[in-house]
Amino acid sequence: MHALLNEKQWRQYLALEAKERGSVAQVAQEAQVSQNTIRRGIREVEAGEGYTLGQRQRAEGGGRKKESEKDPTLLSDLEGLLEPKGDPMSLLKWTCKSVAHLKGALHAMGHTIADTALRDVLLSLGYRLVANKKNLEGSSHQDRDAQFAQIKQKCDQFEACGDPIISVDCKKKELIGTFKNNGREWQAKEEETNVNVYDFLSLADGKAIPYGIYDLVHNRGFVNVGIDHDTAAFAVESIRRWWQQSGKALYPEKRNLLITADGGGSNGVRNRLWKKKLQELANEEQIAITVAHYPPATSKWNKIEHRLFSFISINWRAKPLTSLEVVLELISHTTTTEGLTVTAVKDSQTYPTGLKVTDEELAALNLFSDAFHGEWNYTIKPQAR
Repeated sequence: MHALLNEKQWRQYLALEAKERGSVAQVAQEAQVSQNTIRRGIREVEAGEGYTLGQRQRAEGGGRKKESEKDPTLLSDLEGLLEPKGDPMSLLKWTCKSVAHLKGALHAMGHTIADTALRDVLLSLGYRLVANKKNLEGSSHQDRDAQFAQIKQKCDQFEACGDPIISVDCKKKELIGTFKNNGREWQAKEEETNVNVYDFLSLADGKAIPYGIYDLVHNRGFVNVGIDHDTAAFAVESIRRWWQQSGKALYPEKRNLLITADGGGSNGVRNRLWKKKLQELANEEQIAITVAHYPPATSKWNKIEHRLFSFISINWRAKPLTSLEVVLELISHTTTTEGLTVTAVKDSQTYPTGLKVTDEELAALNLFSDAFHGEWNYTIKPQAR
């Protein structure tokens, strides 16, 4: 109706609507107008004031004047306070100063302006509140796209043969105890959860280290929750547990396994212990393990990040991880509408750090590097018994 009526008709229409509902505040909120506007319309309706064609809505020059018209130096002084304004090649401008600080600075310069009016002026000048965006990934490797194509080709080959394909990574370590967990959930007012003010390790009852394995073929997750260190031995032990508890049953008689992983961390490209422990797993289970690492600065493209870990974080949002059992339960009950199921197990073993693999031990591995970036793509086959 607003587009069809002039100012006075719109005001009186809202007045009639408010009288019918018996609530000026409700109509003002829905129509996004001041309550005084509706009350003025009510007075006009009760007084029998109508609208005549050609009649002006307000006197010549009526209406509130812009702040810049009332104060000629306001814009120039405000612009000076907002320097630097941003990228000269972009129309977008920003400032880290709050409205309260800007208002105080303008007041010190002799200007008088309300908070809402100052916000309107900032918007009219093209400013807005801007948050940081995580878009800088560092320098991209020249063979980044080629490696993604390589990973897809390998996945297609393994899927065509019915062989297992898993994406692996270690989730962020979590402190065990009454600590704040990001997110919000619905609770009664009397059931608010209070947590520690400080996230000090000394206040924790330990830490949980969730290492995840995501089965791309069956849309299943397996999380081995450790309590010691995130080492290559811990990473391979997590894969071993997945294979023994789930993989063998899901892929009977299959002798080839494809692992997609990040290029750093406990399953990194340069981690010698990672390769040695994979060789031990290949020998134990008599399977050939093919590894394809994501190129540098592309860890967010790892499938496990947005198909498993993100849903675990959603499932335990705003819930303090008070014990390892709570962590296991929350991970195990993570599901999605796409059919994701997750299994979580506890790993109480210790994994010492600082273990070295000599050149001789590395050379003794039954490792075959691909012609294309052999450091990213390689296969470890079982050694002769």
